[in-house]
Amino acid sequence: MNKPLLIEIGVEELPAIPFLKELPNIEKKWEKILEENRLLCEFDFFYTPRRLVLWHREFQLKQEDSIQEMYGAPVKIAFKEGKPTNAAIGFAKKCGISVEELDKKDQGKGEVLYYKKEVTGTASKELLNDMINEFVNSLNFGKSMRWADRSDSFIRPIRSLAVLLGEEVVEAELFGVKSSNHSFSHRMVSYTPFSFDFAGDYFCKLDKNGVILYPDERRKLILEQMKQIEAKNGVKIEIDKELLEEVVAITEYPTALIGSFDKEFLELPEEVIVSSMKEHQRYFAVYKDEQLTNNFIVVSNSKTEDFSQIIAGNEKVLRPRLADAMFFYKNDIKNGLSNEGLKKLVFVEGLGSMYDKCEREAIIADYLADLFNVKEKDLVKKAVMLSKADLMSEMVYEFTDLQGIMGYYYAKIAQEDELVYTAIKEQYLPDGEDSELPSNTFSSIIALSYKIDNLMGLFSVGKIPTGSKDPFGLRRAAAGIVKIAIEHKLPVDLSVIIDTLGSSYKGLDKKQLIDFFNERLFKIFDVNPSVLKAVLGSKEENIYEISQKLCALNPIVLSDNFKEYSTTFKRVANIIKDIDVETQLNIDETLLEDKEEKELVVKFNEVISKNYVTYEEELDALFGLKPQLDNFFDNVFVNHENEKIKTNRKNIIGKVYQAFRKIADIKEITI
Repeated sequence: MNKPLLIEIGVEELPAIPFLKELPNIEKKWEKILEENRLLCEFDFFYTPRRLVLWHREFQLKQEDSIQEMYGAPVKIAFKEGKPTNAAIGFAKKCGISVEELDKKDQGKGEVLYYKKEVTGTASKELLNDMINEFVNSLNFGKSMRWADRSDSFIRPIRSLAVLLGEEVVEAELFGVKSSNHSFSHRMVSYTPFSFDFAGDYFCKLDKNGVILYPDERRKLILEQMKQIEAKNGVKIEIDKELLEEVVAITEYPTALIGSFDKEFLELPEEVIVSSMKEHQRYFAVYKDEQLTNNFIVVSNSKTEDFSQIIAGNEKVLRPRLADAMFFYKNDIKNGLSNEGLKKLVFVEGLGSMYDKCEREAIIADYLADLFNVKEKDLVKKAVMLSKADLMSEMVYEFTDLQGIMGYYYAKIAQEDELVYTAIKEQYLPDGEDSELPSNTFSSIIALSYKIDNLMGLFSVGKIPTGSKDPFGLRRAAAGIVKIAIEHKLPVDLSVIIDTLGSSYKGLDKKQLIDFFNERLFKIFDVNPSVLKAVLGSKEENIYEISQKLCALNPIVLSDNFKEYSTTFKRVANIIKDIDVETQLNIDETLLEDKEEKELVVKFNEVISKNYVTYEEELDALFGLKPQLDNFFDNVFVNHENEKIKTNRKNIIGKVYQAFRKIADIKEITI
């Protein structure tokens, strides 16, 4: 028999960001507890800033009865000369029976002690208290707090607990709070708790008391209100998804409102205004004709008929924020963009100052400029040396997420070359999974130099990612190098860079870094791992060329007829096992006897004599050797009694393999 189960954990206002980080795990954790207690069923999880709610439309009133089987020691150990040993006595005690009641069972490796009993399922209400406590204690929000005289802790104090199974209040206690059938209204409706008799009554009364329980409904309401504001005012609101989720998490009855600030603050860079509004106030930016306006959107959690005071209050709070930003901005412009202060700013212990880092990056950038045929080498050095200068600005000290951005504005105001200030802005790109990339080769050099120095420098002092820990973002740096190289078709070869510049990084283990970098390639490229392994087997280390080889090979491997190809090339792989394919292999055409080997050699020579524009063309031609290879394998006896003919025939196959291996080591491909 089933009944509805409602669990509401009432808390003081939850901080949005730590809550949202744990949110993806919450349902999984409750599901695991249900499964462990043999009560697994469908449920919904809802939340507001003041409550966590688990709702089961149909919940078992008791666990299902089950059969428990227990196995003990082998019989020959449990009994000696017909008498029970300690092994038998201990097993019987564990089962709660006498030795005489034990059974035996043969599991294929001889008889062992065995006991089977029927276990009557426990009533659900007797389990719920422990289940709820286990669930709450499993939640990880990072920091937690204690309150009153309690020694245990949670993210915020727990103020109420409701556990209703049907119409019955199930006895439970959480952090000293006993279960009841009470909950709390929106603060602007009432501070007095309201009671409810069953789940339907709870949902109905929440709605009447100013609480929209379902986060999807709050999100939908906010977006609808924003659309109305856009239509009424002829503006466009920037919907920051992360900010939207924060606002959904901190409101029980949201209302989107439009406010404004003094137009004089529009003199500030757009990113400064948006960052100030978003980070400090959770405001959404407003645009008109693709230009930032002096408006903002605040989502209120108030329940009132008159929002004028709320709008005015938020406008009042924002003004000093923007005034401070304006002060910092003008002060920074007056002081100018200088990197001298970086000499006192430590980068990482063992790697000197940020100024030292810039000098290392300048060496890398100079090398890359030559490699990519960039002529503006003086500007490259200037861009690198100014790239971190904004770390000393008052604005970046206040808004750390604007590093690079403020350097761009200050360099532009100082009338530096456009290549320089654009590169400063783009030096950290890509900075996320779906991030933009540097817009040109010049900016790419600055961005690559930053990432390459991070990898070589931090590996040289032992700051290497372990497990899920990567405090310096080196996995992201490796991915960024790959993405930039592919986007701009740049011949980036980390192995050659280390050989050329690695002597400046004492303690750098080249193999360790290359292994780490290649490991990232398996995460970055969306191909069968064996295909990437095959391409790396070609000894190719130029990132762009690796990507081109993958683009050529992967569609062939994914094609319906590749299984036929793989059968042929397994035979190739079997023959080359006894050949040193690293040496120069020669084919003596005077030793060719059979028609099939002659045809293969003619066709092979024809294929390798051509110049191919793309790897696709070359692979198509090489895979086109399949008919001749099959005829060769079917009709030519490789292990000829004449040693010279035998070697010659193996060399034919070895040469075919070598031609493939210029693109990919085909023997590594598995499907």
